[in-house]
Amino acid sequence: MSWLTLLNNLENGTVRAATQDEQGTWHANVEVKQGILEAFRNGTNTEYPGGFVDKDNLAPQGFAADAGVRMVPGGSSVRRGAYVAAGTIIMPPAYVNIGAYIDEGTMVDSHALVGSCAQIGKNVHLSAAVQVGGVLEPIGASPVVVEDNAFIGAGCVLVEGVVVKKGAVLAPGVRLSASIPVYDCVNERVLEKGEAIPENAIVIPGSRPAKGDWAQQQGLSLSCALIVKYRDEQSDAALELEEVLR
Repeated sequence: MSWLTLLNNLENGTVRAATQDEQGTWHANVEVKQGILEAFRNGTNTEYPGGFVDKDNLAPQGFAADAGVRMVPGGSSVRRGAYVAAGTIIMPPAYVNIGAYIDEGTMVDSHALVGSCAQIGKNVHLSAAVQVGGVLEPIGASPVVVEDNAFIGAGCVLVEGVVVKKGAVLAPGVRLSASIPVYDCVNERVLEKGEAIPENAIVIPGSRPAKGDWAQQQGLSLSCALIVKYRDEQSDAALELEEVLR
């Protein structure tokens, strides 16, 4: 597949930068990432209106009204090779990078980033200043995935291939990476490294004592994340999305 065909297929959603197997595990689509890198190699820097410079084959997308995407004026951009489904709302300023996939009914709020190859499910809420990290290199690294009906609170940061399963809720300020441990206070266990945030988990920012006598003498602590409960009828009501906004 040529890089041009690949970009077109990414934009219409027939090809994705990551896929989910029957066990629910996500895997990077290496051929897609190779094709995106090939597009970069074949592009030449060119000037765009407003004083911007980027590859001439990666111009930002525009949307017609019949596409069903509402991108509110004010400085947002969706780069070439990203898929944005009908019913998505993008509030300014926000940025969606190449290879990203955003499914139906999702809100991308102000100052939010959906990084390269990130996978965002249906009816997800990415609150203001959420940073969903991207990944093109190393070629086999998995992107960040946020599955259907998840709610990501303001200022959350998700990087290094973190997976947030269906219906999970991240409170404002939660930071997740491969090196930040997640403590499940409900089931009294620590999630294994690389384990996804479970379905319907409600996660808040936390801290843990730093190791070592000196660190403890100084009262130092490291960040972590805490699962404090799982969604119930009360929490579902508090998080109900307003259809009128869509």
